[in-house]
Amino acid sequence: MTTWLEHYGYGLIFISLFLEMLALPLPGEMMLSYTGLFVYEGKLNWMLSILSGSAGVTAGVSLSYWIGFRLGKPFVIKYGHRIHLGEEQLARITVWFEKYGDKLLFIVYFIPGIRHIAGYFCGVTRMPFRRYVIYAYSGAIFWVSLFISLGRVLGPKWEVYHKTVNHYMILFGIASALVTIVIYLYRKYKRRALAWLIDVLVNAVRNFNSLGKVRLLVLASFAALVLFVSLMLGLIQDFLAQDLGQFDEVATYVIQSVFGPEWHGLMVGFTKLGTLSIYMPLIAFIVLWVVLKGRDRMLELSFLFWVLLGGEVLDEGLRTLFHRPGPVSAGVQLFNTFPSEETLTFVTVCGFSAFLLLRHYSENNIRIPVILFVCLLCLLVGISHIYFKLQFPSDVVAGYVFGGGWISLNVILLEVLRMLKVSEAIID
Repeated sequence: MTTWLEHYGYGLIFISLFLEMLALPLPGEMMLSYTGLFVYEGKLNWMLSILSGSAGVTAGVSLSYWIGFRLGKPFVIKYGHRIHLGEEQLARITVWFEKYGDKLLFIVYFIPGIRHIAGYFCGVTRMPFRRYVIYAYSGAIFWVSLFISLGRVLGPKWEVYHKTVNHYMILFGIASALVTIVIYLYRKYKRRALAWLIDVLVNAVRNFNSLGKVRLLVLASFAALVLFVSLMLGLIQDFLAQDLGQFDEVATYVIQSVFGPEWHGLMVGFTKLGTLSIYMPLIAFIVLWVVLKGRDRMLELSFLFWVLLGGEVLDEGLRTLFHRPGPVSAGVQLFNTFPSEETLTFVTVCGFSAFLLLRHYSENNIRIPVILFVCLLCLLVGISHIYFKLQFPSDVVAGYVFGGGWISLNVILLEVLRMLKVSEAIID
């Protein structure tokens, strides 16, 4: 493959990915990854490689769609029994694809075997081509760009790490599919789930229909808590099994390859985001905001200090419990770095502060930018500590997960107590 790639370049990239999308058993991820390696070595152009790969994939999925469209149901009814696909199964698949198939087109590229036949099924089930193009083409471009860029970043380390990267890409695809299923179940059973959740949490609330957006807030917090708890259990299991080493090695290499020496000054600034010089003014501002805007001032202020104090206790307790030897920085062996104190504290302080800020802010347009801004700052704090080898990537991820779980739990408790006060007022 590498010999052909060196001789035929962009033409081979186009042809191989085009044929793979027609269900030929060709190694797409490996082709894209070695293309990225050639980009790293200066043998191919990064943008032209992405354009060639994207063109091949989009041409392949377009042709497979129209083949399925032209063959249609008669072909499946006549020959489908050979692969245990009859008219009844096709009818169920058609209904399912009409409702949810387009959303999954973006992620099927990460699941070997599924991406090869998705175009045919979309054609057979008569999915509108315009809708098919939007999701299939965007997913194709993302898939191609990601693997070529990974190959470019990892460079000569690709052969060492490609199995690990493929493993996490498959996990990403499966996780995306699970998220899609959760969204589907939420949309289908939203009213029933909301009623059940509120009844379980707050039996005393009689005026359920007047709670409005609070119901969605509690449900979203509960879903986030379930997600974070699941991630916690996975991290703890990997930690005890000592399976985090390869992830740390790959993630550290990627970050140090992307962020070179020219980022040193900015990274110093990012490390200072997780310090008291940032937290104290922020906490003072939030306290003032709650006093001026909050309706349940004492309850919210009590929770603010409880979340901050409890987050510190949680952080100290976890790091003492796991007692993980950290990386060696400037010749000094660091200890107790799991989970990351800086990321857990940043998530706790800034996350809960942002919640209290937006809870009483009437402008919806500002909420998403604020959330994205807080997430970006949190990401930069974690990257800076990996950049300076102060913590392992798994330490940073653990800080995000444990901090997110702590916030989600306290948001639920705060809103439940708030609703209990409302219900008591109504009863009185």
